[in-house]
Amino acid sequence: MLEGRKILLGVTGGIAAYKAAVIIRLLVKEGAEVKVVMTPLAKEFITPLTLATLSRNPVISDFFDPEDGRWNSHISLGLWADLYLIAPATANSIGKMAAGIADNLLLTTYLSARCPVFLAPAMDMDMLAHPATISNIERLKSFGNHIIEPDTGELASGLDGKGRMAEPEVIVRELREFLSKKKTGEQPLKGRRVLINAGPTVEPIDPVRYISNYSSGRMGIALAEAAAAMGADVTLVLGPVSIKPRSGAITIVPVTTAAEMKEATVAAFSTCDIAILAAAVADFTPEHRHETKVKRGDDDMVIRLKPTDDIAACLGKMKRKGQLLAGFALETDNELENAKGKLRRKNLDLIILNSLKDQGAGFGHHTNRVTIIDSNDNIDKFELKTKDEVALDILKKIISLIR
Repeated sequence: MLEGRKILLGVTGGIAAYKAAVIIRLLVKEGAEVKVVMTPLAKEFITPLTLATLSRNPVISDFFDPEDGRWNSHISLGLWADLYLIAPATANSIGKMAAGIADNLLLTTYLSARCPVFLAPAMDMDMLAHPATISNIERLKSFGNHIIEPDTGELASGLDGKGRMAEPEVIVRELREFLSKKKTGEQPLKGRRVLINAGPTVEPIDPVRYISNYSSGRMGIALAEAAAAMGADVTLVLGPVSIKPRSGAITIVPVTTAAEMKEATVAAFSTCDIAILAAAVADFTPEHRHETKVKRGDDDMVIRLKPTDDIAACLGKMKRKGQLLAGFALETDNELENAKGKLRRKNLDLIILNSLKDQGAGFGHHTNRVTIIDSNDNIDKFELKTKDEVALDILKKIISLIR
């Protein structure tokens, strides 16, 4: 979706400037042409040579070339770009943009740019929460700029809070989603209703303890984001996770247990065109839930488990003509045979196989390596990719089957 797009990347002087290298790599990998403009202070955090090498274009930061006096036109840069991304956007640069101050090439380019502008703020939590910064960001939003919300986590100051620049994969996904909506003819799922479930389920033992798994929900969320970017009307049944989709075009149905996951998924299935079951639903749940905390004793604690309802099998029986049902198979042995068996038993149209044996794949990673098998025994194997890229591969396969 970024093939042939012209992206201007502005890098300001913050510790998160090192992430600019990853952003460029991801953009170039997706076929975008990238040019970089830096503030003078940004060069203290990452070298222009690094960014020039990755972008395959000269990096500029001064109004003119000191060697030959050649003028670097901020107007030409603004006209060249399909989109201007400023990442990181420090509190200082945000304040200057809000006030219309133009004391470096990055800022003059911002003021003259006619293309959409995205900012990825990065600063300490107290700076981000300061009324001046809040007011400046709101002012930039009122100008029509797009803000990519910073993450919460450990900051350069040593504090823990909101202010970390969003991860490069998240930033690129937002650009991809925005540009795919802008470009006509790139919404192959427009008018389609897509149901996705994602994340783990939590099966309570008592008010304190529970049974769950390591699923982060990233794969399902990436699918939801990509489907929404392709024009789909997306419903995401989401288990308890620490991350959430950034797209406001997704209807989120929060659930906790396997029983709640089944109820919400079945309820949405009857009206959907495509269902992708990416959730890591618990196969077992405690037979009895204690209403009070179970106290520690000298004897072993025995918990009797009962099977949860099989959501994929249930939907496979419900599936009507014209609906497409996709599932996931996370395996540790006999991977292909087990996935094919699940595909047949549950009446799926395709199954996405990944293995815990593959390094960097499965739970807790930003990457995945999958094999897609359809009901005609066609097998497509893919290399290790980011989960955003994997989501695109899966949706491309689905689109090929519904056309």
